[in-house]
Amino acid sequence: MYGVDILVKEHENIKRMAKVMRAASLQVFNGEELVTKDFYQMLDFVRNYADKHHHKKEEDILFEYMKKELGKLAQNLITNGMLVEHDLGRLHMRELEAALQEYEANNSVDAKLDIVVNATAYTYLINRHIDKENEVVFTFGAKNLTEESRTIVDQRTKEMEEGATKEGVQDKYLKVLEELEKKYILG
Repeated sequence: MYGVDILVKEHENIKRMAKVMRAASLQVFNGEELVTKDFYQMLDFVRNYADKHHHKKEEDILFEYMKKELGKLAQNLITNGMLVEHDLGRLHMRELEAALQEYEANNSVDAKLDIVVNATAYTYLINRHIDKENEVVFTFGAKNLTEESRTIVDQRTKEMEEGATKEGVQDKYLKVLEELEKKYILG
């Protein structure tokens, strides 16, 4: 199913960024310089690639069809599981941004700790979340949605992807990801 394949591919990129976030946090934890610009780029990636670009396809397309068509089990799985975790990830990003702002304003050790804690907490959350979606939620949807719904999900996903490609979303954020990987993973 094209719609699910795209989401799984994006999950790989999001996991790569989670690895970067953890590596950067570990460096800060070990006493190396905290480069706020890099953490702001990680925050931007999460908000605009992982959330706005990726989660929008999940929430507005796949999950909507699953909730409408697959009954209470799908509604509970999505509403009480996946969407709650999406919101928790957003909370970590709000807290990360506030900590970055506090750190820049006051060079606060508490803010530095909050940067590391929220970046790292997000990585744990998103890795577990992605595994559940890939192994359970997406499989359940792909196997149980009607052929008509799968076709609509695929078409709407394709349209969103094409629009994002025209805007340069994927290119922009994959370039940021590669640059941060060079610095924190490969460097």
